[in-house]
Amino acid sequence: MTENNELKEYADGWMTERKGTDAPAFLKLSFPIIGLSAVAYLILQMYGDVNHATRGAFVKQFNAATHTSPALMYTIAVMVLIYVVVVAAFAIRTFHEE
Repeated sequence: MTENNELKEYADGWMTERKGTDAPAFLKLSFPIIGLSAVAYLILQMYGDVNHATRGAFVKQFNAATHTSPALMYTIAVMVLIYVVVVAAFAIRTFHEE
Protein backbone atom coordinates (compact mmCIF):
# COMPACT_ATOMS: atom_id res chain seq x y z
CA MET A 1 0.00 0.00 0.00
CA THR A 2 1.20 3.55 -0.65
CA GLU A 3 1.93 6.13 1.97
CA ASN A 4 -0.52 9.02 2.37
CA ASN A 5 2.19 11.60 1.64
CA GLU A 6 2.69 10.15 -1.87
CA LEU A 7 -0.86 11.01 -2.95
CA LYS A 8 -2.33 14.38 -3.90
CA GLU A 9 -6.01 15.07 -3.51
CA TYR A 10 -8.13 17.43 -5.57
CA ALA A 11 -11.75 18.53 -5.16
CA ASP A 12 -11.94 17.57 -1.48
CA GLY A 13 -10.77 14.02 -2.14
CA TRP A 14 -12.90 13.25 -5.20
CA MET A 15 -9.74 12.89 -7.28
CA THR A 16 -6.41 11.54 -6.12
CA GLU A 17 -3.16 10.98 -7.96
CA ARG A 18 0.34 9.91 -7.13
CA LYS A 19 2.82 12.77 -6.77
CA GLY A 20 5.13 13.19 -9.75
CA THR A 21 2.79 11.59 -12.29
CA ASP A 22 1.95 13.19 -15.60
CA ALA A 23 -1.15 12.90 -17.78
CA PRO A 24 -1.14 9.93 -20.16
CA ALA A 25 -0.05 10.54 -23.76
CA PHE A 26 -3.47 9.67 -25.20
CA LEU A 27 -5.06 12.33 -23.01
CA LYS A 28 -2.51 14.92 -24.10
CA LEU A 29 -3.14 13.98 -27.73
CA SER A 30 -6.91 14.23 -27.30
CA PHE A 31 -6.81 18.01 -26.67
CA PRO A 32 -5.56 19.02 -30.15
CA ILE A 33 -7.58 16.32 -31.91
CA ILE A 34 -10.88 17.34 -30.32
CA GLY A 35 -10.11 21.05 -30.73
CA LEU A 36 -9.11 20.78 -34.39
CA SER A 37 -12.20 18.64 -35.06
CA ALA A 38 -14.36 21.38 -33.55
CA VAL A 39 -12.72 24.03 -35.77
CA ALA A 40 -13.14 21.83 -38.86
CA TYR A 41 -16.79 21.22 -38.01
CA LEU A 42 -17.36 24.95 -37.52
CA ILE A 43 -15.93 25.74 -40.95
CA LEU A 44 -17.47 22.80 -42.82
CA GLN A 45 -20.93 23.36 -41.35
CA MET A 46 -20.83 27.15 -41.62
CA TYR A 47 -23.78 27.28 -44.01
CA GLY A 48 -25.57 24.26 -42.57
CA ASP A 49 -26.37 20.97 -44.23
CA VAL A 50 -27.21 22.42 -47.67
CA ASN A 51 -26.48 19.18 -49.57
CA HIS A 52 -28.86 17.00 -47.55
CA ALA A 53 -31.52 15.28 -49.66
CA THR A 54 -34.58 16.30 -47.63
CA ARG A 55 -33.69 19.38 -45.60
CA GLY A 56 -31.08 20.92 -47.90
CA ALA A 57 -33.62 23.14 -49.67
CA PHE A 58 -34.92 24.48 -46.36
CA VAL A 59 -31.40 25.24 -45.17
CA LYS A 60 -30.67 27.14 -48.39
CA GLN A 61 -33.87 29.18 -47.95
CA PHE A 62 -32.97 29.92 -44.34
CA ASN A 63 -29.47 31.01 -45.36
CA ALA A 64 -30.91 33.32 -48.02
CA ALA A 65 -33.29 34.88 -45.50
CA THR A 66 -30.79 35.34 -42.69
CA HIS A 67 -27.69 36.38 -44.68
CA THR A 68 -24.94 34.53 -42.84
CA SER A 69 -21.65 36.35 -42.35
CA PRO A 70 -18.64 34.34 -43.52
CA ALA A 71 -16.22 36.95 -42.12
CA LEU A 72 -17.72 36.58 -38.65
CA MET A 73 -17.64 32.79 -38.83
CA TYR A 74 -14.01 32.70 -40.00
CA THR A 75 -13.08 35.19 -37.26
CA ILE A 76 -14.69 32.93 -34.66
CA ALA A 77 -12.95 29.89 -36.18
CA VAL A 78 -9.57 31.65 -35.95
CA MET A 79 -10.23 32.60 -32.32
CA VAL A 80 -11.16 28.99 -31.52
CA LEU A 81 -8.04 27.79 -33.35
CA ILE A 82 -5.85 30.12 -31.28
CA TYR A 83 -7.51 28.81 -28.13
CA VAL A 84 -6.92 25.21 -29.23
CA VAL A 85 -3.23 25.93 -29.90
CA VAL A 86 -2.80 27.51 -26.46
CA VAL A 87 -4.62 24.67 -24.66
CA ALA A 88 -2.71 22.00 -26.63
CA ALA A 89 0.61 23.69 -25.87
CA PHE A 90 -0.33 23.84 -22.19
CA ALA A 91 -1.38 20.17 -22.16
CA ILE A 92 1.65 18.83 -24.03
CA ARG A 93 4.32 20.86 -22.22
CA THR A 94 6.77 19.29 -19.83
CA PHE A 95 5.34 18.31 -16.46
CA HIS A 96 6.47 20.29 -13.39
CA GLU A 97 5.53 19.25 -9.85
CA GLU A 98 4.26 22.11 -7.69
